[in-house]
Amino acid sequence: MTFLFHKKQDTLDTFEPYLIVGLGNPGRDYRETRHNIGFMVIDRLSEVIECKLIKVQSKAIIGIGKIGDQKVILAKPQTFMNLSGQAVVSLLHFYKIDPSKLIVAHDDVDLPFGQIRMRPGGGSAGQKGIGSIIEKLGSPDFARLRMGVGRPPGQREAADYVLKGFSKTDMEFLPEFVNRGAEGLKSFVVEGIDNAMNKFNPKL
Repeated sequence: MTFLFHKKQDTLDTFEPYLIVGLGNPGRDYRETRHNIGFMVIDRLSEVIECKLIKVQSKAIIGIGKIGDQKVILAKPQTFMNLSGQAVVSLLHFYKIDPSKLIVAHDDVDLPFGQIRMRPGGGSAGQKGIGSIIEKLGSPDFARLRMGVGRPPGQREAADYVLKGFSKTDMEFLPEFVNRGAEGLKSFVVEGIDNAMNKFNPKL
């Protein structure tokens, strides 16, 4: 099902919040897995901007705060990864947010661990949560913060790999990596996707 969004008048645009989503799976068993790095970034951002994630709405845990003068809604869908679109699109409709003010943080096995790449849209590249959002939204046109978790060694399946915890070596760098992801989300809100990409994407 495709949902249509009607943009508000320009005079009201500054009052429309941004929706900042981190993808992951709910539950203690998944808390420190690679697949949940999107949740970790949202948790870190909530600390930075002092926004408590305490409200349950539209199948997500959310918090409402500000980045500068801009109202933002932080969200962690509680539907499990493959159904993330249910929560995200429901929140967009409830708060009447245009998809141009949506950004989604998620794990990405195609990037080496520790690398960040922001993009304005595109396909899912096999990431099931992103695929679910594209399907429910009816469009791939929303911003992403891709958090590299690397490819599994040998012949190990990526689906199994992302549901495991980080290595000891990766854990040492994880706080810095997650903090950089949170800064990338802030940059998207304050400076826009193009400037955020210039600042945070690796230089080729």
